[in-house]
Amino acid sequence: MPILNRAAEMQDEVAGWRRHLHQTPELNFDVFKTAAFVTEKLKEFGCDDVVTGLGKTGVVGIIRGRQGEGPTIGLRADMDALPLKEITGKPYASTVPGKMHACGHDGHTAMLLGAAKYLAETRNFTGSVAVIFQPAEEGGGGGNEMVKDGMMERFDIAKVFGMHNMPGLPVGQFAIRPGPIMAATAEFTITVKGRGGHAAMPHGTIDPIVITSQLVGALQTIASRSTDPVEAVVVSVTKFHAGDAYNIIPESAEIAGTVRTLKKEVARKSEERIRAICAGLATAYGATIEVDYDANYPVTFNHADETVFASDVAADVAGDAQVHREIQPVMGGEDFSYMLEARPGAFIFIGNGETAGLHNPAYDFNDEAIPHGMSYWVKLAETALAA
Repeated sequence: MPILNRAAEMQDEVAGWRRHLHQTPELNFDVFKTAAFVTEKLKEFGCDDVVTGLGKTGVVGIIRGRQGEGPTIGLRADMDALPLKEITGKPYASTVPGKMHACGHDGHTAMLLGAAKYLAETRNFTGSVAVIFQPAEEGGGGGNEMVKDGMMERFDIAKVFGMHNMPGLPVGQFAIRPGPIMAATAEFTITVKGRGGHAAMPHGTIDPIVITSQLVGALQTIASRSTDPVEAVVVSVTKFHAGDAYNIIPESAEIAGTVRTLKKEVARKSEERIRAICAGLATAYGATIEVDYDANYPVTFNHADETVFASDVAADVAGDAQVHREIQPVMGGEDFSYMLEARPGAFIFIGNGETAGLHNPAYDFNDEAIPHGMSYWVKLAETALAA
């Protein structure tokens, strides 16, 4: 099955929804306008049930097939934006200062809405489709909140599937892999407390800037010297704050950053090494070093059978040569991981073409991907729930 004719016909309509959402980005769980727009559309399409307020501001629509009772599968899109100032110059650019859809969640939401409209019109399947619109993917853990809210049990969801756009992958192509496809994430804040003083008399101080500078370098040895080279780990320091004057050595300095891994044991060892490195430097320099370590999203782990199924569906839509079935894992995090811990399923990437990268102020979702994404969702639902 190539791209659905109906999906191609709906491209302009769905792109209009996408651009409307792009103009009105919202952050984290505060996606009230976005959720209201989704809810209005699902009701307009004739979904059998539309439930709001799941995981705080999530929305789920239920579409029942015309061919009788059967299982329910979940299809998930994310709704939230990022705290960035957009520089695309597009006529539909963000109208909200300091907020933009820099990860394509506007496109994800629009494509799933398009698929929901088609499925509600045709209902050519047995069982039910749950279209899941999730808040707070960008660090808020909205997927976890929806799972904790009992979404899987409430709608008796048997399997769940997710999709994300990928800049650099040509439009019309898909990419997936079994097992870990995206990383577990953690965030750390390290505060180094020394003894401040005059910059001309450093011998009377315990300089937190010197200590913290050595700490930044030492943390890089977690990947280069403490982890098996065939394993994946990323330790990135992304903040460094210290001092306010040219002639004063400050009392303290602070760094923060992130750890990304694909295995629980590597994540555990990385935290242990961070704490050990900090303790060693504190002893060596006579400083106090405090570590605040917060494990965040787990590994996004694709289940084997569901990955084969999703790959085959993508091949039916795009052709087998357009589906990359063994891509390298991506070290970014994704809270669809919580849904995959709760139910079997798979997460797939769809090509966004040669666009700016994700989380870039010049990024924009490629509307040419819309019919491909819609066709994938429809084919997946109708195949999974075939009579």
